[in-house]
Parts: sequence; C-alpha cells; structure tokens
Amino acid sequence: MKKYMVVCASLCMAMAITSCGSSESAYKKAYEKAKSQEAQQVVDNTPTAEEAVVAPVTPVVTKPANQTRVVDNADNVSVRQERVTVINGTGLKNFSVVVGSFGLKANAEGLQTRLRNAGYDAQIVKNEERNMFRVVAATFDDKASAAANRDKLRNDYPDAWLLFNTK
Repeated sequence: MKKYMVVCASLCMAMAITSCGSSESAYKKAYEKAKSQEAQQVVDNTPTAEEAVVAPVTPVVTKPANQTRVVDNADNVSVRQERVTVINGTGLKNFSVVVGSFGLKANAEGLQTRLRNAGYDAQIVKNEERNMFRVVAATFDDKASAAANRDKLRNDYPDAWLLFNTK
C-alpha cells in the first residue's frame, strides 16, 4: 500500500511540474505584441513637417591666405597639426616624431628618460587644448627625414606619429 501511494504521489508531482511549463507559443505571442507596440511608438513619434527641428548651421569662418599654413602631403604621409609648447627640451623644428601621449607629466618624464638613455634627444611638449603631454623622440626641419625616423621608431613604438607644430 505504501508503495502504491508513493508511486501515485510521484506520478501526480511529475504531472504537476510538467503541466506548469510555459509553451513556446506564449513567448512568441508576447514577442509579437512587444514588436507591434514598438512599431506603433515609432509611427507615433515621427514628427510632422511643422514639428521637424532644423539644426542650426555653424557659420564658416574665413581666414586670409596669409594666415593659412599649408603642409605638403604629396608623399601621403599623415601629419597631425597641434599647437604645443615645450615643457622640457631644447625646442622643436617643423616636424617632430611623437612616441607617447600622456595625461600625467610624470608618465611623460619616464618615457623621456628611457628615450634619452637610448640616445635620443627626447623632449616633452604640452597640448594645452587637449591637456596632454606629448613625448617627442626627434625633431626635423623636413617631413621626409621625420617620416623615415618615425618608421624606424615604430619597431619599438608602434603608435609613433608625426606632429607639425602650428605655433
């Protein structure tokens, strides 16, 4: 008798557990309902011609030709133009090879020390606009020499790039 009651209780429990499960169709119906509500919201939120907002257009500021500095890019070497000031070093020429950019001066000084130990005349410059310290490994008068030096430095510093100081 006890065995019969245990078997019946187990059978009832198994049926109760399996019958409580949600069916896939219920999930599908809920998904379709949510999608239709979302589509309705998109239709309701579409502005009419009177409600459309027109973004303001920024006026073009023209400069006289004597204030525009042109950097030759015929050799297809990218150069970033920034206004920087020398923090620690002898001074910049027209083109510089930057091997590191830091928000903290101490980090820039650490890289500068490593570069000087490796034989480079490393300098630290600061871009006030972005509040970044740039570590310059070498500086050159011409772009071709700077690009050649940058390519050589990319073995150790893969993110090295060229800087043209807009002074």
